[in-house]
Amino acid sequence: MGIIAWIIIGLLAGIIAKAIVPGKDPGGIIITMLLGIVGGLLGGFLGKVIFKVDSIDGFFDLSTWIAAIIGSVIVLLIYRLVTGRTRAHA
Repeated sequence: MGIIAWIIIGLLAGIIAKAIVPGKDPGGIIITMLLGIVGGLLGGFLGKVIFKVDSIDGFFDLSTWIAAIIGSVIVLLIYRLVTGRTRAHA
């Protein structure tokens, strides 16, 4: 996949991860995209190591999106731990 595809997957996976994990984050669209790209790479790596599958095959493969979203959720949780933001107060 090309860099444009990674940016699109990263952006969408980061947005989905923010929707899955409740709370307020101190980042905008750039942080969302970066978290998603890193999460996609992490998800692909974990898929290869744990399940011994090539989880990043192509843009339209379901395994690519699942790996990117799971990786983005993990990266988002780590980001919140590092920045000290866990939950939004009402």
